[in-house]
Amino acid sequence: MAIIYHPQKYKLEDKSMQNFIDTDEINEILEGAKDPSKEQVKAVIKKALDKNRLSLQETAILINANDPELVAEIKQAATKLKQQVYGKRIVLFAPLYIGNLCINNCTYCGFKADNKAQKRTTLTADDLKQEVKALEDAGHKRLILVYGEHPRYNAKFIAESVKTVYSVKHKNGEIRRVNINAAPLDVDGFKTVKESGIGTYQIFQETYHRETYLKVHKSGLKRDYDWRITGLDRAMEGGIDDLGIGALLGLYDWRFEVMGLLRHVNHFESVFNIGPHTISFPRIQAASGIDVDPKWAVSDEDFTKLVAILRLAVPYTGLILTAREPAEIRDEVLQYGVSQIDGGTNIEMKGYSQDEDEQDLDQEQFEIKDDRSLNEVMEELVENGFIPSFCTSCYRRNRTGEHFMEFSVPGFIKRFCQPNALLTLAEYLEDYAPEKTKVKGYQLIEEELKNYDDPRFKEKLVERLEDIKTGTRDLYF
Repeated sequence: MAIIYHPQKYKLEDKSMQNFIDTDEINEILEGAKDPSKEQVKAVIKKALDKNRLSLQETAILINANDPELVAEIKQAATKLKQQVYGKRIVLFAPLYIGNLCINNCTYCGFKADNKAQKRTTLTADDLKQEVKALEDAGHKRLILVYGEHPRYNAKFIAESVKTVYSVKHKNGEIRRVNINAAPLDVDGFKTVKESGIGTYQIFQETYHRETYLKVHKSGLKRDYDWRITGLDRAMEGGIDDLGIGALLGLYDWRFEVMGLLRHVNHFESVFNIGPHTISFPRIQAASGIDVDPKWAVSDEDFTKLVAILRLAVPYTGLILTAREPAEIRDEVLQYGVSQIDGGTNIEMKGYSQDEDEQDLDQEQFEIKDDRSLNEVMEELVENGFIPSFCTSCYRRNRTGEHFMEFSVPGFIKRFCQPNALLTLAEYLEDYAPEKTKVKGYQLIEEELKNYDDPRFKEKLVERLEDIKTGTRDLYF
């Protein structure tokens, strides 16, 4: 499906690309699924537990299930499905903000152009290296770089910052995967960024409801709904097949946004034969100078329910939960299907190297609710039986896009990713963990080794764990 772009003004040759989010269709499906019977809900749950993708109609049935018993069953099913597909592993990463210059005026964002209180900063190459060193010294291996939307942050700038991050090797540290959260590019721009060796390119639509989108995006390039929603299609055409979508919950009805996310997944599967790698669903938090209608605020009860619904609807898609959420909510929804979280998060400009005690909303995009250190997050995960993972093997072995689906659908995520998670956990325990965390971590590893029935595979895994103890790094299956 060819898409043609002009240097200043783009034109989508195939107009259907603009229209895959049909507001009336989504509303009709939600309305048609109101007051579902227990039998309907249970039937959808049964289908999901067989690892089948849910349709929009089936997802709407779960969304409209409000009986506390049925909601509890939805959460229990999501917990079971997550264990079947992903095992116990939780992938860890850190966001790193490169610059907060922005030409857009989005009512919900502290970076908006007319927010005069925001202290504008763009990291120099030296600044960036200092941030990466601080992150490596904490034990991080995976980053997502975040940029405002500004002409300065073009494809070449993004690519150069990615290369700078990869160049930093401090002590035993290195960043093995760099993901991107930035404005949509044209096809040539995405090609430039891909050549720098990125992992996932993430673009949030923010809200799939077109009328609301225009209300909250007052001015700037981001106001163009169609340019944004087709951004990841251009990324695919530019060769990036590892993509992340997301909605900012609290701009409009969360029920519609969940359906919009699923419709976006359907679009990718229909056009490209693969879905997005990840889905994000952050809730709006306090930020400098923002103006948000509280009407659509998402309660904790609804938030935990929608996470479980997403897991049942898309069993093989990664779900990302960020430090926007407080620790107690994060701890709860980890059970229901979340596969990636950030830890030790600081989103202030130069925040990791300066490490201020208090958050300054005039230097960041929004308020962080979970300010635990990476080690605190790691230790709590271990105590709760999860396996913290910094694994990057799939991306470095080109197991992305269709290749990733070949591995994930038959259950290879659990088969390969779980032992790789143990290996990266062992690296962390040897290089960065305090003694208390180290003891708990190795206890978890010993328990997990008991679950391997294949003696030859177990022997290889034990050998690699011993190699890590003697100084070898970056081992994976």
